[in-house]
Amino acid sequence: MSWFEESVFYQIAPLGLCGAPRRNDGVLQPRLRKIAGWIDHIAALGADAVYFLPVFESDSHGYDTRDFARIDCRLGTNDDFAALCRALRERGLRIVLDGVFNHVGRGFWAFE
Repeated sequence: MSWFEESVFYQIAPLGLCGAPRRNDGVLQPRLRKIAGWIDHIAALGADAVYFLPVFESDSHGYDTRDFARIDCRLGTNDDFAALCRALRERGLRIVLDGVFNHVGRGFWAFE
C-alpha cells in the first residue's frame, strides 16, 4: 500500500485562504506565510499530508496558469513556497500540489 492511501489530507486553496485578489494584479505579496501559522493546527487535526490547490502563476483562479515554474505572485515567491514546504516537512507533513498541466490561461506563453 502506498503512503497516500493511508494518509489524512488537509486541502488548502491558497489563493482564497490567503486573501489574494480574484484577478492577478501582478503585485508581489508574500501571502503564503500566513499558512505557516496553521501548521500546528493541521497536524493537531491528525493530518499527515497537505494538498495544495493551484499555486502556480495564473490569470485569476489558479487553473488558468501562466507559468508552471513560478509561484503566483499574489502568494509570494518560489522561495516563500520552499520555506513553507520545509516547515510542513519539519512537522512530518507531506505535500501534494494540484498541478493541472492541461489547463492554461490566456497569459500562457503559447498565447502570447
